[in-house]
Amino acid sequence: MSLIERVSSMESYDRWRDQSPTGSQRRKLSFNPVGTWVPPAAREEPVGAFEVGRTKRILQVAVAVVYCLLAAGIVFGYAAIKPVLISEGVYRNLCTREELEQGVRVCYAQEIRLNLMFTVAAVSTNVCALPVGTILDRYGPRISGIIGCFLLTIGALFFAFASELPFDGYIPGYLFLALGGPFVFISSFQLSNTFPKHSGSILALLTGAFDTSSAVFLIYRLIYQASNGTFWPKKFFLIYLVVPAFILLAQLFLMPSTSYKTVGELVASAENDPLDAPQATDTDSLRAARRHRRESAISEITSLLGSKDAAHQTADEESKKRVSGVWGALHGRTAWQQIRTPWFVLITLFTVVQMTRINYFVATIRPQYEYLLHSYPAAVRVNSFFDVALPLGGVISVPFIGLLLDRTSTVFVLALLVAIATTIGVLGVIPRLWAAYANVCLFVVYRPLYYTAVSDYAAKVFGFHTFGKVYGLIICLAGLLNFSQSGLDALTHRVFRNDPLPVNLALLTTAAVVG
Repeated sequence: MSLIERVSSMESYDRWRDQSPTGSQRRKLSFNPVGTWVPPAAREEPVGAFEVGRTKRILQVAVAVVYCLLAAGIVFGYAAIKPVLISEGVYRNLCTREELEQGVRVCYAQEIRLNLMFTVAAVSTNVCALPVGTILDRYGPRISGIIGCFLLTIGALFFAFASELPFDGYIPGYLFLALGGPFVFISSFQLSNTFPKHSGSILALLTGAFDTSSAVFLIYRLIYQASNGTFWPKKFFLIYLVVPAFILLAQLFLMPSTSYKTVGELVASAENDPLDAPQATDTDSLRAARRHRRESAISEITSLLGSKDAAHQTADEESKKRVSGVWGALHGRTAWQQIRTPWFVLITLFTVVQMTRINYFVATIRPQYEYLLHSYPAAVRVNSFFDVALPLGGVISVPFIGLLLDRTSTVFVLALLVAIATTIGVLGVIPRLWAAYANVCLFVVYRPLYYTAVSDYAAKVFGFHTFGKVYGLIICLAGLLNFSQSGLDALTHRVFRNDPLPVNLALLTTAAVVG
């Protein structure tokens, strides 16, 4: 069996590849959610993993995991850094004289502006996927990573000197930190091709690093509290500049300037390399050299891909298709045809509601439980538990999420999402400490399951040919509509006098109906 026959089944299910426009042109791994097929620009060609030393590839993956851990999603540690900002008096100048005289811990305008900072960051992180994909496709992972470095640097500098600037530097600072994350994180995906037979494990490591990166602000808050406030934000964010500097050095001297070849591109290079094609003028020794070169390349690629045969791979993938129950529901249709169906409309509505609930909970967990439990110390304990559980929940749940999506139907997964979301909603309105801890435990597992399940649904229902456009549109719309969180904050504080129950009940009901 030839190499191309052995991996043909793998390529038919490669979720990031489309059919080539012509038989002679092969489409590269694409992260562009809005673009169409464009002939490759005049830049470096992808590199085969077997052309790079094993030690260097291991080091590339390890370094990427480290810098994703330090930068990919730190803005989602907002619940951990918010108490520090409140302690430092950020936006305290917005409080009314009456509120200051009453000695309120956090005034209305201060709470709204702090939460707006997180809302802007969360929205931009989702919308940012559109330009990141385009830049990554056109200029490669190194340029994308370097752009991320500069964005992180700008964000850290804004935050470090925000108290000294003549304008509000906190919101743009948090915004740039949010924008830098996707450039660094998404450009690392191609490293899964460094070891194709372990690509799933590498992606799991990168995803786990993203989830765990929210702990950066937790660690800072603990240091801040241990130092009695002397390690203030300016010191931390100036030291944090080491992170973008580290990423920049890694991009310049270690990381590849172009993406690694996918399985299909490796096979194509081995089977169709023009340098290996026999020529009429070849001597016997030249033919032997060509044959040796070809056999050597195929041997190296085979060692990369592992020994699983095509029949076994095909059986695995066919089983996953049958189990899903929805595979191919809208395959073959244009993106425009797909987004006009209930399949798109309902999952988009569900995503909008759930993303709003998730970000609203992250931003307001402490004031919510301060009201529900009628105890500030109890709310602090719940908040502290959440800060630790959020990164750990993502890491622990990653392998189980993969098994769930592969071995159960999409209908079951969606039903499970609705059931967990409803349970979280019910627990969120029970004014008991045990309910608060149970709510947090479910939430930190639900969050990664939800985001992964939506992308899995999009791939299975809409197909990989339009995956980028359709999934990108779902996330982009959900992100933009997350600005409604500021309205929810205003309702909670102004209309309902800090009572989170009406808003939580409205979100619970809406999610249950849409679900």
